[in-house]
Amino acid sequence: MFKPDREQGFAKAALDLMGECNVISTPENFELFYAFVSGENPAITQIMGTAIAAKKVFTPELLQDLRMRCLSGARAALAMEAVGSNMGAMIDDVLAKLETASRDTVDYKNTLSAASGELGGERSPADLRKLVEGLIAATREMEQRTKSLEGELQASSEQVSELRDKLDNVRKESLTDPLTNIANRKAFDDAVRAAIEAVQHDGEAVTLLLCDIDHFKKFNDTWGHQTGDQVLRLVASCLSENTKGRDTAARYGGEEFAVLLRGSGLDAGAHVADQIRQTVETKKLVKKSTGDVLGTITISIGVAQFAPGETAETVIRRADACLYGAKHNGRNLVIHQNDPRMAALETSAA
Repeated sequence: MFKPDREQGFAKAALDLMGECNVISTPENFELFYAFVSGENPAITQIMGTAIAAKKVFTPELLQDLRMRCLSGARAALAMEAVGSNMGAMIDDVLAKLETASRDTVDYKNTLSAASGELGGERSPADLRKLVEGLIAATREMEQRTKSLEGELQASSEQVSELRDKLDNVRKESLTDPLTNIANRKAFDDAVRAAIEAVQHDGEAVTLLLCDIDHFKKFNDTWGHQTGDQVLRLVASCLSENTKGRDTAARYGGEEFAVLLRGSGLDAGAHVADQIRQTVETKKLVKKSTGDVLGTITISIGVAQFAPGETAETVIRRADACLYGAKHNGRNLVIHQNDPRMAALETSAA
């Protein structure tokens, strides 16, 4: 469940492991080792677990390779750097073309002014013909240059559109959990900030669901991490199936998920939560090679509604208490903040 002391435990374990592996404590390295000890990134769990078991030395080159292969943030940063460099070069190129076009325009204007001055005196037909031919040639040359510039600017415009698409893809990748293909923790935090603003200033009803897969460790220990990954993907698809519009379904970390329901009060949120619970319950884990059913997946969900003026931490703590209530009352349950079972739980705890 969503416990600050658990995250602090992961942080301490990550730092201890970095010391054991003789890895310098930089923010970049800490991100890798935190992802490993928390189990939130299956690729890192597998690759680093193998390396640690083999007592492999974590060289700077290996650490950088791990970041690029397994951390979407690192890949996004590199992609942003590349796109930014390309964009800068393109802007310089366009400015150079516009500067050249400006000089061409000044030259053409000077040609016209000079011709206008020459027309002021008496000229022979031959001189006039030569003058007109010169103006026609200058006009054609200017027309050709203008067409060439239009073509070049059109090509630049297409390149800008392509870079814009790449930037959009980078942004989406940085906000998406690579395993489940739903929103990641960063995207969830952004959505919560926007939701708090809507509650505070617009009076919008917003409800938070905190979800935890029941007995997830058993799946991992019995069938391995690949089966555990399959469970995570199945649950994520159930969340996506039951959310829409401005709602946000996110992987919070490990086997924990969060759903932010915009425009939904507590009762509506609890109804959606139970739809999700029922959808997950229908999923059976099947071994592809034999067709054997490995087990049924269930989840427990805690539901809390945002109140004006309260912080995200307060809402998360209340929803987490409800999630604990669902676990305490037998799992595969939805419990919201006004559920009578919560009062009974608080009384027993006191």
